[in-house]
Amino acid sequence: MEDVEIVELYWQRNEEAIRESDRKYGKYCFKIAHNVLFDRSDSEECVSDTWIKAWGSMPPNRPERLGAYLGRITRNLALNMYEKLTAEKRGAGETAVALDELSEVIGRESDVEANVDLTLLKDSINAFLRRLDKETRIIFVRRYYYLATVKEIAAGMHLSDSKVKMTLLRTREKLRVWLQEEGYEI
Repeated sequence: MEDVEIVELYWQRNEEAIRESDRKYGKYCFKIAHNVLFDRSDSEECVSDTWIKAWGSMPPNRPERLGAYLGRITRNLALNMYEKLTAEKRGAGETAVALDELSEVIGRESDVEANVDLTLLKDSINAFLRRLDKETRIIFVRRYYYLATVKEIAAGMHLSDSKVKMTLLRTREKLRVWLQEEGYEI
């Protein structure tokens, strides 16, 4: 079933929308949640909560890219759950490591909220990402949006761990320079 048809089912309040969403995007959403939580049952709970949140948000929302919309919901739910859990007990702190790496560039969440308009920051980061070559952009997004480990990225892209680490290091530095040129205090 096409995304437009699934979204229409949500708008019609037809429960088939949830079954179709799970059929088409269940594994995708599970992977996103599992990359954050490293726990099967917590990840499954996030995916279930994703369908509930999608049901509650459509209408009024009518996403053009349903997969990205559901992925974003799952990611936010997983990050919220992660905050409630101890990083050292779940996932060996991998999520904390990824978020700490990025916070070195854009600041901690409270600093960002206090010093910049988040919408403008998001637009600036998106403009930066559009300038990157495809491989670098994929590595960066997999690490900092999907919170994949360096090993997962390397294996999925047939690269060495060191190549992925170096690409991430250089890209974070380029992002730091880009944001400074855009007027953000780093």
